[in-house]
Amino acid sequence: MKLLLLGCTGFIGRELVPLLAAAGHQLTLVSRRGNPAADLIRCNPALAESWQPGSALAEALNQAEGVVNLAGEPIAEQRWTPSQCALLRSSRINTTKMLAAAISASPTPPQVLLSGSAVGFYGNSPSAVFNEASPAAADFLGQLCSEWEAAAAAIPSSCRLVVLRTGIVLAADGGALGKMLPIFRAGFGGPIGSGRQWMSWIQRSDYCSIISEALSNGSYSGTYNATAPNPATMAMFCQALGRALGRPSLLPVPGPLLQLLLGDGAAVVLEGQKVLPERLQQQGFNFCYPDLAAALAAATSPSQR
Repeated sequence: MKLLLLGCTGFIGRELVPLLAAAGHQLTLVSRRGNPAADLIRCNPALAESWQPGSALAEALNQAEGVVNLAGEPIAEQRWTPSQCALLRSSRINTTKMLAAAISASPTPPQVLLSGSAVGFYGNSPSAVFNEASPAAADFLGQLCSEWEAAAAAIPSSCRLVVLRTGIVLAADGGALGKMLPIFRAGFGGPIGSGRQWMSWIQRSDYCSIISEALSNGSYSGTYNATAPNPATMAMFCQALGRALGRPSLLPVPGPLLQLLLGDGAAVVLEGQKVLPERLQQQGFNFCYPDLAAALAAATSPSQR
């Protein structure tokens, strides 16, 4: 297919773009950063002027048979100041609203839209188990994800919609694991906070495979939890990472220190949720890395450094 990719030039895109290209798709990427190239449109898709008729982005959409929308500022890398919260919202909700409106107005709308969301939809709980039927939480992330998904749902019914509520994506070159690896390799790693909070994770290769399969397989429709079938507590995760690296994992990171650095954003790491990919399993998706030990071994192998 001819694919238009938003938010796919960073951590996820480093594996997703080569995978989709190898599958024979023709790719056009959209980014606010980077040098314009033949296959990259440099603009801010959260702004209405980027989608004006005749613009490079509008023309690329009119030619696209499928769209992948993963645009959004990282959730837990800065304090949730009012300006940062506004950016978290606009980079997701505004972008998706503009995209949905452009799809509705297009004379040749795409056949499929795959749009991102997050397991933060469900809120935090030390004991509850969430599946795709669980309701949205009333907290900031729950409402952010709910509005994000509602914006994607505004597309016409002729365009198949797939929404991925994504967990913590594991790979060595970025994300949560990328930040933890230098500390653990130095022997100073350990659980963050109580260690009892749940981490709903997925290996990046599996996440990219879900996207590829959902684009080409017309039976994928609606909302899916993009998480591995075996979530882990923070303590279990750190023990497994220590074993994968042959390093101790005994030094806990105090929760108050993380709260001092990230404010409300620390809740993403300190509280967590146990999320299961029930619809992916019903769909028959084959996880290459269903278990944490194998996922971490693959992510931390010498070839991934």
